[in-house]
Amino acid sequence: MPYTIDTQLITRFRNRLEQDQPLCLDLLRQMVEINSFTANPAGVNKLGELTAAAFAPLGFTTETVQATNPAYGRHLVLTRPGRSGRKIGLISHLDTVFPSDEEIRNNFSWRPDGDKIYGPGTQDIKGGTVLIYMMLTSLQAVLPAVFDEVTWVVLLNSCEEVAALDFGDVCLHHLEGPTLAGLVFEAGDMKPDRCLTVVGRKGMAVYHITVKGRGAHAGSAHHKGANAILQMARLIEEVAALTDYDRGLTFNVGTMAGGTVINRVPHHAVATGEMRAFASEVYQAGLAGLKSLANRASVRSPADDYPCRIDIDIFHESPPWSRNEASDRLLALWQQAGHSVGLQVLPEERGGLSDGNLIWSQIPTLDGLGPSGRNAHCSEQSADGSKEQEYVQVSSFVPKGLLNLIGILNLINTV
Repeated sequence: MPYTIDTQLITRFRNRLEQDQPLCLDLLRQMVEINSFTANPAGVNKLGELTAAAFAPLGFTTETVQATNPAYGRHLVLTRPGRSGRKIGLISHLDTVFPSDEEIRNNFSWRPDGDKIYGPGTQDIKGGTVLIYMMLTSLQAVLPAVFDEVTWVVLLNSCEEVAALDFGDVCLHHLEGPTLAGLVFEAGDMKPDRCLTVVGRKGMAVYHITVKGRGAHAGSAHHKGANAILQMARLIEEVAALTDYDRGLTFNVGTMAGGTVINRVPHHAVATGEMRAFASEVYQAGLAGLKSLANRASVRSPADDYPCRIDIDIFHESPPWSRNEASDRLLALWQQAGHSVGLQVLPEERGGLSDGNLIWSQIPTLDGLGPSGRNAHCSEQSADGSKEQEYVQVSSFVPKGLLNLIGILNLINTV
C-alpha cells in the first residue's frame, strides 16, 4: 500500500532521529575504539560482533562469511525477513586503513570537537553503519508496518579497503529475488541546503610491469648490457602519457624497483600501478592501450642489439560503475525526498571505488548515503591545520537519515 509522506510524518521522523542520536553516537564511539584495520582480522571480527549485537534487538539474525583471503576477517550479513518478501540491501564495511601503531603514533582516537568527531573510521565508514542503525530504529518506531513489510539485509564487507571482490558474490547471493535497491552508506558531502549522492564510480585495473634486460659488468662490458631500469623509465613515461583527463582516464605508476648493485647493468626492473576510468568503453580502451606497450622495447644492447623484454599483466580488476538508468531512477526518488525535507540532491560520479562497483550491474544502486565528513584515510594532524585527521560531522546524521528514510518510502511507494 502507498504511504503518505506529509509534514507530520517528516516531523515525527526528525524528532525520533534527534531523540536516538546520542545513543547512536555512543555506539559509534564503541566502534571507533575497536581497531579494525583490514589486516587485523581479530579487530574486524570484534567490530562485526559489536555490530550484530546492536542490530539484534531490531530482529536481525546474523550470518558471517569468511573472506576468501584468510588474512582478512569475516563479512557480516544481518537479515530481518519482511512480510512482502521485497528486499532492500543496506551496505557498509567493517575495515579501515589504519594500523593500530599508526593510531597510537598520531594520537588518532575518538575525539569530539564541536560539530566534528575525529577518529579512525568516523567518516569511512563506521558513521555510515551507525546511520543505518539509526534509520532502522526510527523507522521501526514511527512506521512499524513499513519496517515489518520489507526484508532488510545489512551487508558489511570485511576487506573493502583492499578492493577484494568476493564480497560482491556475498551481496548478490543474499539480495537474490525482488530486491528494490542496494543502498551504499559511504560518506556523502553535505551542506545546509544540498547534498551529493553517488550514481557512478570509476573502475580500476591494477597492473604489474616486468622488464627483463641483460646484465653486464658496468665497467668492462657496459656495451653488452641491456639496461632494464632505463627501459622501465622510458616505459613509465609512455604509460603516464595514456592519461586522458577529458575522457576521465588516469594511469598511475605507484611503485618501481630494479637492479641489484651499482657496478652491474641492471637485468631486471618491476613496477606496479593502477588505471581508472568511468565509462566502460574508455576503461577497455585504456586497457588495450596499456597492453599494446608490451614488448615494444626501445633499449637494446649496443653490442648485439639484444632487446629488453616487457611483460604487462593485469592482476586485479574492479569494472566501472557507469552512469545508468537504474541508478538515475533511484536518484530521482532521493531528489523528490530532498524536495520534501528542504535539501537539493545532486548527482556525483566519484573516482574512488566502493562496494557499489560490485553490484550495480544487477541491482539498482545508490551510494554516498552516509553522513558527511572530511579527510578519509588521514590520521595526521598539525598545529597549523595543514594536516587534519578524519572526522564526521555530527550535524549531518539527522538530515541524512531523514533524507534516506523518505527516499526509501518513495521507493516502496513506486512498487
